[in-house]
Amino acid sequence: MKSKFSPGLTVKRSQIDGHGCFATTRFLKGRKVAEYVGEKISRSEIARRLKGQRRIYICSIDSYWAIDGSRSGNGTQYINHSCEPNCYAKILHGHLLFFALRQIEPGEEILLDYQESYHSDEKRCTCGAPSCRRRINKIKMKD
Repeated sequence: MKSKFSPGLTVKRSQIDGHGCFATTRFLKGRKVAEYVGEKISRSEIARRLKGQRRIYICSIDSYWAIDGSRSGNGTQYINHSCEPNCYAKILHGHLLFFALRQIEPGEEILLDYQESYHSDEKRCTCGAPSCRRRINKIKMKD
């Protein structure tokens, strides 16, 4: 694993899934936690890289471009999904940033509700939160 992590973060085993991204410092509510970094790729490259992958480290920044955190990532590619997250993602000027939904203490795993991801709608959630919806993606109800 790379040792160059975003300031205030580290990567270690997660009880949710595989590795996780953990705070080494306190993040106050509303403050930036980190930026998702990696290789910027096109939608055709996204499709090519997704084939046969069990773990996905690709996040869209618009309808054409995405960032593959598995290439030159800073540890944020290990932010796991939770139905009760402690941060949220916001795209600003082509950058994917994570902000604290509440105060995050050192040692806490950084968690994000993926809502919509490249995972199948059948991909089961393992967050263990009381309000867990049992799927990573929020599935839109049909009319």
